[in-house]
Amino acid sequence: MNILDQIIVQKKREVVLKKSLVSANQLENTALFNSRTTSLSKSVLHSPFGIIAEHKRRSPSKATINHNLFLEDVVKGYEDAGASGISVLTDTNFFGGSLDDFLLAKASVKTPLLRKEFIVDEYQILESKAYGADAILLIAAVLTQSEIKTLAAFAHSIALEVLLEVHNQAELDKSLIPELDMIGVNNRNLKTFEVRLDTSLALVDKIPNNVVKISESGLHTAAEIKLLKSAGFNGFLMGEAFMKTNNPGAELATLLQQLKAV
Repeated sequence: MNILDQIIVQKKREVVLKKSLVSANQLENTALFNSRTTSLSKSVLHSPFGIIAEHKRRSPSKATINHNLFLEDVVKGYEDAGASGISVLTDTNFFGGSLDDFLLAKASVKTPLLRKEFIVDEYQILESKAYGADAILLIAAVLTQSEIKTLAAFAHSIALEVLLEVHNQAELDKSLIPELDMIGVNNRNLKTFEVRLDTSLALVDKIPNNVVKISESGLHTAAEIKLLKSAGFNGFLMGEAFMKTNNPGAELATLLQQLKAV
């Protein structure tokens, strides 16, 4: 199995175990479940560059990125710098994150929060709402068209927005459904971890204009952002470029200053 297959096998096991300990009803009765959500897609659209800054300690492709920072300092730094949204990895085994990370982020910032997770079950969407998410990620590579439609509709039913991630034309074709708020093109192939910005450039014109267009992964420079912005992307999900430094918020602030420079 490739890494993505391994992650999904593990994720399905996790969901079964979690359901045995915490029921859907218990999640629906948590303090945050009925709190009002903030639109991530509107935040991106109303921003000049729509940066969604990510907290990520490690990944299968990069091993350790940064384990030395306090999450609350990172997300507050992102907010102060002007991030349009903040993405928080909650997978433990492969990315070193947790739902406790998400709670800390929720308590630390007002910026819209995206739960970055490998979602395969409606239970995880209830969980996302219970922990304070404003939006969830769905990954086309691991879901059928029917599953995408069902999960996206369920997310909308509890006031969560949906960012649907694709890697190629086939995944995009099966994902063009009305229930999506944002479509992200991941420049990193999750099966091989090869990164190619051409992936975004090849698909941007195939994404309908009624959804927010996000380019994800492998982005590091203002020049790359400007190129993709001119191609038609509304926002950009970036993590490693910030997290590999000692001050991710300051790194984001520097990038935004470079983008504003004529």
